[in-house]
Amino acid sequence: MREKTAVQEPKKNTHAVGEHVLEVFTKSDGLVSVAVVILGFLVATILILAVGRNPGGMYSAILQVVSGLDLRRGTINVRYIGEWLVASMPLILCGLSMGFAARTGLFNIGAEGQYAAGITAAQFVAIYFPPVPVLHWVMAVCAALAAGAFWGGIVGFLKARFKVSEVVATIMMNYIALYSSRILTFTIPGTNTYRTPEFPPTGLLRSPFLEMITNNSRLNYGIYLCLGAIVFYWLIMGKTRLGYSLRATGFNKDAARYGGISVNSSITTAMAISGAFAGLAGAIVALGSFSYGRVLSVFDNYGFDGIAVALVGNSSAWGIGLSGLLFGMLKSAQPLMQSRQIPKEITSIILGLVVVFISLRAGVRLIIEWQMKDKARKTQAVNSEGGAVPKEPAPKGAVISKGADHA
Repeated sequence: MREKTAVQEPKKNTHAVGEHVLEVFTKSDGLVSVAVVILGFLVATILILAVGRNPGGMYSAILQVVSGLDLRRGTINVRYIGEWLVASMPLILCGLSMGFAARTGLFNIGAEGQYAAGITAAQFVAIYFPPVPVLHWVMAVCAALAAGAFWGGIVGFLKARFKVSEVVATIMMNYIALYSSRILTFTIPGTNTYRTPEFPPTGLLRSPFLEMITNNSRLNYGIYLCLGAIVFYWLIMGKTRLGYSLRATGFNKDAARYGGISVNSSITTAMAISGAFAGLAGAIVALGSFSYGRVLSVFDNYGFDGIAVALVGNSSAWGIGLSGLLFGMLKSAQPLMQSRQIPKEITSIILGLVVVFISLRAGVRLIIEWQMKDKARKTQAVNSEGGAVPKEPAPKGAVISKGADHA
C-alpha cells in the first residue's frame, strides 16, 4: 500500500507542476510571443529539411540582414541593416494602428485604406507645396497624418453614431481609399499609369547622414518618426487621462459611460488616432522609399500585415516595435534566402505559423480555466460526501473568550 502511494505521489506532483508551469506561461504574453516565434522557426526548419534544402541558408540570410555579415564571402555590408529598418518601419506603424484600436475594444482592419490615404496626401503636398527645405516634407507628413486620421475617424463616427460594425466599414473603406487614390493621382499633370513626376528634393525624407552610415541604404528620417510614434503610443495609453478613458471604453462601455466618459467621443478619437499611425506609414513609404509618386493599382499589404504584427506584439507599444522588426527581418531576408536555394514561400509560412500559434493562446487559457473549475467542482463534491462543513471565519475584530467555550 505504501509503495502504491509512493508511486502515485510523484505523478500527482509532476501533474501539478505541469499545470502550474502551463498556467504561468500562458499568463505571460511576452513568453508566449517568444515561444511561438521559436516554434514557427522550428517548423520552418523541418519543412526546409523535408524539401531537401539546408536550413543553414535561412539562418545565414537572417544573420546577414540583422548584422550585415555575409558568412559565404566573409564580408560585412551595413546596407542590409538599413534596408531591414526601412522594411520594418511601415509594418511597425500599421501594427500600432491595429494595436491602438484593439486596446480600445475596436478591430481596425482598415489600416490599409488609411495607409493609402496617407500616401495620397503626402504625394500631393510633395508635388504642389513650395519647395522650402525641411518645412516641405514636414507639411507632407502632417498632411498624411491628417488624411489617415480623417479616414479612420469616419469609421469611428459611423460606429459611435449609427452602431455600424467597424469590421465591415473598414473593409469597404479600404477599397474606397485605393480607387480614390488612383483617380486623384491621375489628375497630377505628367502622371502615367505607373508614376507621377519626380518630387522636389525638399519633399523627400532623405537623410545624407543615415545613408552614409548605412552604406547608401534608403534609411531616412522616417526612423525618427517611427520611434516617436512608439513613444507616443506608450505615453498615451499608459500615462494620460485620454488613454485611460479609451481603455475604459474598450473594457466596458456601460461602466465607462457611468463613470462620466463620453463613449461616442472615445470611439471616434480611438479610430482617428489609429488611422493617423497608418497615415504616417504611408508618408514614410511615399517620401522615404521613392522619389516619385505612385499610382496605386493594388494594396501594398502593410495594413494587413500590421494585424499580425499587433497580435504578436500583444498590442503593446514596445512589443509591436519588436514584432515589426521581426516581420521586417523576414521580408528583407527573403531575396537572400532565394539565393541560397531556400523556397521564397518559407517566410510567409513562418509568419503564418506565428500568427496561428499565438491565436491558440486564448484556447489554451479557456482549457486551463475549464480545468480549474472542474477541479473546484470535484473538490466541493468530495467535501459534501464526506460531511465536511467549511467553517465560517469569525467576524473581524471579534474576541472569543474561554468562558464562551465552556458555555
